[in-house]
Parts: sequence; structure tokens; C-alpha cells
Amino acid sequence: MKLLSIHWPVRVAGRLSCGMVAASLLLGLALVPGARAASAPIVLTGADRRPATSLNGEWGSIVDPYFSGLFSFHHEEKKNGWFLNQKAKPGDPFPTEYNFVTAPKLKVPGDWNTQHELLLYYEGPVWYERDFTYQPKPKTHIFLHVGAANYRSWFWVNGQKVCEHEGGFTAINCDVTQAVHAGANFVVAAVDNTRLEDGVPGLETDWWNYGGLTREVSLIEVPETFIDQYDLHLMRGAGSVIEGWVHVMGGQPGEKVEVEIPELGAKQSATTGSDGRAVLHFNVQGLERWSPDRPKLYKVGLHAGQDSIDELMGFRTVETRGTEILLNGKPIFLRGVSVHAEAPYRTGRAYSNKDAEILLGWAKELGCNYVRLAHYPHDETMLRAADRMGILVWSENPVYWALEFDNPKVLAKAEQQLDEEINTSRNHAAIILWSMANETPNNAARTHFIETLASRARSMDPTRLITAALLVRAQGNTKIVDDPLGQALDVIGVNEYIGWYEGHPESADTTQWQIEYQKPLIVSEFGGGAKAGLHGSENERWTEEYQANIYRHQLPMLNKIPQLRGMSPWALMDFRSPNRPLAGIQDEFNRKGLISEQGQKKQAFYVLQKAYKDGTIGKAN
Repeated sequence: MKLLSIHWPVRVAGRLSCGMVAASLLLGLALVPGARAASAPIVLTGADRRPATSLNGEWGSIVDPYFSGLFSFHHEEKKNGWFLNQKAKPGDPFPTEYNFVTAPKLKVPGDWNTQHELLLYYEGPVWYERDFTYQPKPKTHIFLHVGAANYRSWFWVNGQKVCEHEGGFTAINCDVTQAVHAGANFVVAAVDNTRLEDGVPGLETDWWNYGGLTREVSLIEVPETFIDQYDLHLMRGAGSVIEGWVHVMGGQPGEKVEVEIPELGAKQSATTGSDGRAVLHFNVQGLERWSPDRPKLYKVGLHAGQDSIDELMGFRTVETRGTEILLNGKPIFLRGVSVHAEAPYRTGRAYSNKDAEILLGWAKELGCNYVRLAHYPHDETMLRAADRMGILVWSENPVYWALEFDNPKVLAKAEQQLDEEINTSRNHAAIILWSMANETPNNAARTHFIETLASRARSMDPTRLITAALLVRAQGNTKIVDDPLGQALDVIGVNEYIGWYEGHPESADTTQWQIEYQKPLIVSEFGGGAKAGLHGSENERWTEEYQANIYRHQLPMLNKIPQLRGMSPWALMDFRSPNRPLAGIQDEFNRKGLISEQGQKKQAFYVLQKAYKDGTIGKAN
């Protein structure tokens, strides 16, 4: 059945008051039959390295703006909630009013917005259902792995609730061991992308609010005692010492853990303590350090009891010294660009290896050794590609613009998403920067909020650098960087838009910079918009010539900042944003990309490419 033949109810911009019903689910869902209390999702490091049964493909879907599938019209608990996936029976006097078999289909992974024109602006709940056949093995745990679902999501297997999750950009692992049985099974998911005042991010963003099961879905099978998280890295200053830990779930203290790197002839074992963690510290000979020039990856085996994981990892160090950033003990300049997880050509949320290789391939062509993955954690496929291709990564928690910084519940949500980001992705050599936030207002509540996140990130992973993208203030023609949040950062990030949101491109020629922190500085955003193929004077906004002129004046200005150690102009590719409605120019795309969403390179691309490749900018001192 073609989707275009179905007339789906649509809620635009999340304005229906019935969204309040959805908001009550976190408190009331366990009261519904079949929706018994379920364990919280766990974090699995390197879940993509596990053997998996894919549940990708077409899922039955029902758009449900009133969340009728859970509640009756009087908000009473529904006795035949859609998670039960009931089938109509001949002669039934009370037939079901839904049918996933005949319902429209949505592809998973994928956002619903770009799969059907009527859902482009939809915000609210959508139900998903898929049948699958499975044969569980004895003495195993089975996890329903969802790469991401935006923004809140609930999952049932065979009518039994298995978990719920808040956050649109981190993986979900629901224990479905007790819910799955041999033979025919079904999984139902409810996903709600309604923006929330107390959400992370909050009500307003400058990117499209893509909803749905946006990343891959699979079943992962592990032994009863299994490795859930691990951290292996090169010790700073030691040259050839690998240290870290492996955590074992479900075992007893004293479980043996073994790590081996066959290519280096290295093998080390340790036993778990009362916390389930085995601490490792061992010398390796002949190790080649990972770097953008030589992104060496090693096969690494992790073993605990009946469980084994075959990883692919690089080893390098990153630290600061004064105003320098040191990679493997040597100064480096980060020649970069900012990237949204927007799919090239088809648009929508990026999720595939092909998406990652196209986007990062363009970055490499530009001359980049670094990308800022904004403004949320990106998919594992992007991080694996960065590891392979030798591209350093700034990874960002979605603390964006103005949140409820004085709300402890919002802080807890930000901490949860940060924990999931770090514990999922900590073994990617490409990641060197954990970013806590982007363009947040300067006030005491905000500063305390993000300082708390920075301290948490540093305690979880002391091997990487902590940053955030700050706003700057102007005094005459001087840009001043003195946000008190800078005290909590290892590397200062700043965003500025001379020539676009203020002044003219030539204004950069007389702009001075005053940096109050003796720390490395990354200009995390600058640039301006242009519609690909629109030409005119270099003084005519929206033309390729105007955008290129911004870059010609920005680059010499930035190159004069003594502690500049990197830049990631905004942005690699045009991306959808509801804040950009200018008809005929933006058409609901942010046009600051150096490349259009259809792959057309703008003049500014070549201006930056020349600067990166001929050495006129980006020399680490």
C-alpha cells in the first residue's frame, strides 16, 4: 500500500493540548495492562561489535496525535492498548480500531518526516510494529538495541513493556529476555518527538525535529555474564602503556577478564572487584599511535567467561600545554568544519555508513583533520568512519541555547544523556573533545549547570578534553571572551558571525580579540548563508560571492589570534531548519553550508580549502 494513499492526522509544531496526555505517561504508563514496570535501559559499549539480528526494514505505523493507543478519550487506562497488537476476530462485537498489518509502513532506520510529505511538520506520538521470528538460546540475555529514537520512546515485546527512554540521540538497550519466546514474536514502539520545556534540548533548536526510530534496530544476544562497558586507552606520557578497565555484568567478584592485541603480541588479564570492574595496566611494544595522518587501528579482543568482543581500536593521547593542544605529545592545529547529522541528497536524519562516508569524505576533500559533530551525539557509523578516515571529533551533549538551567530534573536529563554518550563512545580514538553545551546564556544558574556536567565528564573520562561553544561580547571593535564558564573548560570554544549577523565582511579587518583565558581557543562557528547557484556581487547577501567574501575576511582575522588552535566554520552542508523560512532562498534550510544538501560546492568551499591546504592558516605554534 502506498503511503500517499493514506490520510494521516497531522499535528503541526506540537501545538495540540493533548500533548499533556503524552507527558503524563512517564508517571502513569505502568498502570496500563501489559505495561508492567520494566527495567531501565542499560548502556552497552561497542554494541555494534556484537552479533545481531537486524529488525531494520518496514514497520507498520500509526500516527496518534491524541495518544489514543494508550488512553481512552476520557484519559482512562485503555484495556486494549495498541501495544497489545490485538487482531480482529470474526464476530467480535467490539472490533479493534487499529491494525498494524494494514497500516502505512515506515522504514527503519529513518525519520518519519522525510518519508511522507504529510509528516514533514508532525510532532507527536507515532506507533511502530514489527513481527519477527526468533529462537532464543538458553542461558543468554537478549537486548532490543535501538540506535536512537527521538525524543521519548516506549517499547513492548509481545505485549510486555520492556523499557522507556528520554533523549533523541543516544542508544537504548532494553532487556527483553523474559519477553521473547521461541517462534513468532512482535515488537511495538511508541515514539513521541514533542518538544518539551524541560527537555534536553528544549523547545527551540535550529535544526529539524526529526521523529521516529532514526537509527538501526536489532536484537543483541549475550551470555548470562557479559561485558557491558569497557575503556582502553594509551596512558599519557608513558609511551607504550595501555590502561583502562572492563566491567562485567551479572558475575561475581573475581571474574577473570582478558584483553589481547594479537598484532602486538600483547595479552593481559585481571579480575573483577566488588563493583564488577577489572582494572588493566600493561606495556605494549611496537605500538603505532593513531593520528589523522596515519589512523592505525588494532584488532582488540576482550574476553570474560563465555563472552567475547572483537573490537577495532586506535590508541593516542590528547592533552593541553598552556595554549597548545597536543596530540601524541605534539602540537596540532584543528582544521575543521561543523557537521549536522543531515543525510546528503535525500535529506532527513543521517544513519548509514554511506551517509557518514559522504559527509566525512567532503570534510577530507576540504582539507580537514577535525570535525565538530553538532549539536548532539552522532551515530556509531559516523564515529567508526572518523576512526577509519583519521578525522578528529568534537562530540557534543545536546545542551543547546536556553534550557531550564535552574530545574534539577533538567540537569538529571542532561547528565543521563552525557553518561550515555561517553559510555557508548569512549573507545573511539577519533573523539578528543567532549562538548558540554552550545551558545548558552551567561548567568549563574547556567554556569553551575554546565560546570556540574564538565566535572562529571572529567571524572568519567579524564583522558579527553572538555569544551563548550560560548558566545562572545563586543566592546567597540573588540571581541571579548570572558564567559565565567571558561574556568571549567580545557579548551575554549567561541561562535561569532561577523559579516552575517553583525557588520559587513570587511568589519573583520579591524576587529581585535581579547581572550581572558590562557587556554587553547577553537572558533567553533563562523560563516554566513548562500544559496548554491545564486550569483551576484560580493556585497549582495545570499549569493555565493558574499559567503566567499566572509571567509576571505574572516580567515586573516582569526589567524592573528595568538592562541587560536582550531576552527570549525558553520557548516559543511545545508540542513533543514524550521527557523529558516525565506522563500526562494532558504526554503526551510539553513544555507550556511559550504555544500548544498544536493552536493553542490559553493565558492566558499574552495576559499577555505585553499587556506587549509596551502598552509596560510592553521599552523600550531
